[in-house]
Amino acid sequence: MAPQIMSLEKGGQDFPAKLTTQVLVCSIIAAFGGLMFGYDIGISGGVTSMDDFLLKFFPVVYTKKHRAKENNYCKYDNQLLQLFTSSLYLAAVVCCFFASKCCKKFGRKPTMQLAAIFFFVGVILNAAAMNLPMLIVGRLCLGAGVGFGNQAVPLFISEIAPPKYRGGLNICFQMLITLGILCANIVNYFTSKLHPYGWRISLGGAAVPAIFLGLGSLIIVETPTSLIERGKTQEGLKALKKIRGVEDVQKEYDEILQATEVAKKIDHPFRNLMKRSSRPQLICGTILQVFQQFTGINVIMFYAPVLFQTMGLGGDASLLSSVVTGSINSASTLVAIFGVDRFGRRALLIEAAIQMLIAQVITGVMLEEHLKATNSISQVYAYIVVVLICIFVSGFAWSWGPLGWLIPSEIFPLETRPAGFFFAVSTNMIFTFLIAQAFLTMLCHMKSGIFFFFAAWIVIMGCWATFFLPETKGIPIDEMNERAWKKHWYWKRYFNSDDEAIKPAGDEASAEEKA
Repeated sequence: MAPQIMSLEKGGQDFPAKLTTQVLVCSIIAAFGGLMFGYDIGISGGVTSMDDFLLKFFPVVYTKKHRAKENNYCKYDNQLLQLFTSSLYLAAVVCCFFASKCCKKFGRKPTMQLAAIFFFVGVILNAAAMNLPMLIVGRLCLGAGVGFGNQAVPLFISEIAPPKYRGGLNICFQMLITLGILCANIVNYFTSKLHPYGWRISLGGAAVPAIFLGLGSLIIVETPTSLIERGKTQEGLKALKKIRGVEDVQKEYDEILQATEVAKKIDHPFRNLMKRSSRPQLICGTILQVFQQFTGINVIMFYAPVLFQTMGLGGDASLLSSVVTGSINSASTLVAIFGVDRFGRRALLIEAAIQMLIAQVITGVMLEEHLKATNSISQVYAYIVVVLICIFVSGFAWSWGPLGWLIPSEIFPLETRPAGFFFAVSTNMIFTFLIAQAFLTMLCHMKSGIFFFFAAWIVIMGCWATFFLPETKGIPIDEMNERAWKKHWYWKRYFNSDDEAIKPAGDEASAEEKA
């Protein structure tokens, strides 16, 4: 029997709900969008360190890699090589906008299906690539899939999950991102020994999660919020009963109905985001994405094999080290799944900021002392750095990684939710692109100082989480303004003069009655 839970509604009323099998299955299937994203993050770094791949598409980098006494920090400094990784995120930024429109007009479910189709086409082009333009076009298609998937999946899970378990279920998305990275690292380790086509197998493996998401999305239910928002009220009521596992859903249904009535009055949700009362959510939702990227995590995930080779580990050892960090990443995400609704969002973010800061600083100091431009660092120090990176990755995996997707998906009211989440996702993609495109050049010029660069950002984001992020644990998604933002010491001032900007249907009448 599914556990019975209650989520508080305004005025002390309750929403009866069970953690149903339907919700669990839908969340897991939807989260395979995260597996697509994660596999791509992990596969690109391993493929760009394979000689067969470099020789075919980036011969200049191949020559620099094997040149005697080449600068340790500059072996892979090549804009086209970085474009292979980062081009995906350019496409994702553009497609996030269309995905937000698709989510609102057609629903979360069709948006996920489009994500699977785009991603599958990109996989075919990449695995069969005969030249660099074909490779880049394939990456752009993958980016379209990532843009549609990252826009739809977190919203989908947040809207079907009971409030008590919303955090843990939403982190299934991040969990599958980490599993995707781990799978990619394992695949790369074995395919690197298959000459000359191992890289094609690595890139083609991304078809598996795309197919699973595409087929799985055919059997999941659309969210009640999306159905009601598009005028399908009876279907929405039926879906709500199905995912909650109880018949008594009238209170929750009425609240969703009220929220959709408010949303219908907003002709321009993107313009409405500029209102004073929408700024707290917009600022926090977007700045969280900036901070997530400036932890330096994608430096590790994208370029782990390259980074480990720079530190003196051989090709096989560097790929194996990536498998180790990927395993730590996946295992640590379990802490977030079981801890986020227990300890809260802020506690995990603050603890992890301290942990990541210590690991980054010590890593920077060690590389500054022991890895110069043309020497080889001893294997002892190299493996110590791998351990420090594992400590860093574990902190990220139970905090800034999953919560970077969870928090923006739950803080926006319905009338601005797709638009607000678009800004969050597109900001994430823009800064992912910037880091991916610039990292190898930064590594060449800043050397070990790059770790201190990211450490400084971690200090800033730790302070921000401490003072400016409200706790959203256990709050129903349509009550965030009342129970989180309006009670926060700083953000509450944004509602004083603009509280009347968006009012539920009937507020005017009740105001007249009071008068």
